[in-house]
Amino acid sequence: MLESDLLYEQGYSVNINTPANSLFYYFDYDERSHNINMEFQHFHDFYEIHILLDSRAAHIIEGNIYALQQYDIVLLRPYRLHKTQYPVGPPHKRLIINFSMPRNIPGLETAYRHMLFPFAEQVPIYRLTGEPRRAVFDPLNAIFTLSHGVSPLNPVLVHSLFQQFLCTLCQQRDRNSYVQDEIGNTIMQKIYSVTAYIHSHYNGELSLDTIAKEFYISPYYLSHQFKSITGFTLTEYIQMTRVRNAQQMLLYTCDKISVIAEQCGFNSFSQFNRVFNKLSGMSPSEFRKQQAASNTASTLLSY
Repeated sequence: MLESDLLYEQGYSVNINTPANSLFYYFDYDERSHNINMEFQHFHDFYEIHILLDSRAAHIIEGNIYALQQYDIVLLRPYRLHKTQYPVGPPHKRLIINFSMPRNIPGLETAYRHMLFPFAEQVPIYRLTGEPRRAVFDPLNAIFTLSHGVSPLNPVLVHSLFQQFLCTLCQQRDRNSYVQDEIGNTIMQKIYSVTAYIHSHYNGELSLDTIAKEFYISPYYLSHQFKSITGFTLTEYIQMTRVRNAQQMLLYTCDKISVIAEQCGFNSFSQFNRVFNKLSGMSPSEFRKQQAASNTASTLLSY
């Protein structure tokens, strides 16, 4: 497949509505370079797709680091902690798509769940070649082309074509050839093993000493390298991961806040309330009320 087969124009964007709306699209065609790598992992309440249009980069998802090649498609469901790392050198072209869509359309609920299933993959990265990749990219190219025109029908057409893109991607699941490769040096791999461990054990006992013992690293060395590689102190990373999971539970369960605090690994409700306020800018009860009132998760924990 030729590079030109995925249409691109640096600095171009397509925007329909805002993240506060139940239907929202933002296509961002631009470049990113190593010197403006995101310092911290972050997440948001809408879906995100990252398509690398240049040679290589890396993506960190839930503490795991993945090597990317040209045209790899990274699929991020809401509230999935992530960041992209670009290598030293010239800026790299990429397409970022942020979107939300209502999924409670009568008669289409099951189909929509299947359409979004690729976002739930354990490794949500697709690598396609040949005809499967062309079929997946065709609707995106159609969106790029029609968006340069002015028509009151454009939002409907973009929505229709984007659903075609998602359906085609889902249909090509068996053609996905992505294989996770080791990336970085030994200590970087070790630190990202630690971050993955935190994501899978956030509701248990986590401390510098216990994690250092688990990974056979001295506490001092772990503390220094963790901050150097991730941008967080170990405590900050643990707290952010726990609050991020608490936000999800506040949004999508009816559990009592005290129960959520315990299930997310906090030793006391007062500690939970203090850390949640610090990272979210409001109390857990205020967060739940605000999201229920707006019917959307517009207040995000991000760095």
